[in-house]
Amino acid sequence: MAVILHKQSTAALAISAEERDFFVALGERIAALRKAHNITQTQLAEALGVSQQTVQAYEMGRRRIPVSAMPIVARTLAAPLEELFGGASRTAQKRGPAARLQQQIEAVSQQPKMQQRFVSQMLNTVLAQAQR
Repeated sequence: MAVILHKQSTAALAISAEERDFFVALGERIAALRKAHNITQTQLAEALGVSQQTVQAYEMGRRRIPVSAMPIVARTLAAPLEELFGGASRTAQKRGPAARLQQQIEAVSQQPKMQQRFVSQMLNTVLAQAQR
């Protein structure tokens, strides 16, 4: 009796250039956040239950990180999932005085130098009065 093993189609395992780019960018974000929090690849690997080489492969985009591991990565790196996936974090989306002030600073920076100096002088005056 002959047993015929069906060869798995490589097309099912293929990854598009867009998907590859996504995983490379995801790995870069993970590496940057890990370094910013002074976490080693080994420490992240321990949290995920994988080897340091696997984390290195995730960061280089050579391996796809499982979706089920993403919450652990997010907790370990103290980052929202949105940030890991390349979206704006919730803090960046908040509206309020800081966001409005940032918009005003950007608007002032587009004005002619003379108007920028005038706004700067006004701010200096207001801040000096507030310190009294």
